[in-house]
Amino acid sequence: MDLNSKTTHSPSFVCEEVKLEKNLQLIDAIQKKANITILLALKGFAMYATFDICKKYLKGCSASGLNEALLANEKFGGEIHTYSPAFKPNEFEEISHISNYIVFNSFNQLNLYKDKIKPHNSIGIRINPECSTMNVDLYNPCGTNSRLGIIKSEFIDELPNIIDGFHFHALCEQNVDALQLVLDKFERNFNQYFKDLKWINFGGGHHITRKDYDVKG
Repeated sequence: MDLNSKTTHSPSFVCEEVKLEKNLQLIDAIQKKANITILLALKGFAMYATFDICKKYLKGCSASGLNEALLANEKFGGEIHTYSPAFKPNEFEEISHISNYIVFNSFNQLNLYKDKIKPHNSIGIRINPECSTMNVDLYNPCGTNSRLGIIKSEFIDELPNIIDGFHFHALCEQNVDALQLVLDKFERNFNQYFKDLKWINFGGGHHITRKDYDVKG
């Protein structure tokens, strides 16, 4: 790319399309081989000028609230997965209209909004696998006293019929070895519920495009 610093406005967000598409092709190859769906996390990358490229390879977006869900609906299309630590009462009605998947952070949140859930919503609950694989607490969803997701000791014996899936998020720019540690703990703690699930969301933080990521593991 030939970028002329004299004619480019500053500050500017510059995206090299060739590199972006190369990364997307790698991601697409992995999702096809593993028979999984990889989503665009708008919290991490919301440059909608690139969405025409991204949606050639990705099936949808994950949103962390109403504004991101609206962006996904208006600019990307495809599946919309929305999770928030606490949904706002004045926003949930619109979120439920445009989201395909909605993930609640607690059973209290689920009970608060269950009467506003739409027939097309697939409902999940966030799990805290209590497996810390990073050194910086600021980026650690499984850190001490974290309120992101439900820990095993606070879980219920019988899963409500309304729940289709589990969601966990425990990584931050990490390799597949960290994911394996989290998966092992997640399976030990919650495998008794797996027979009732339709899907599991492994969250973000998988640094798939870094050079040493084990794409064959």
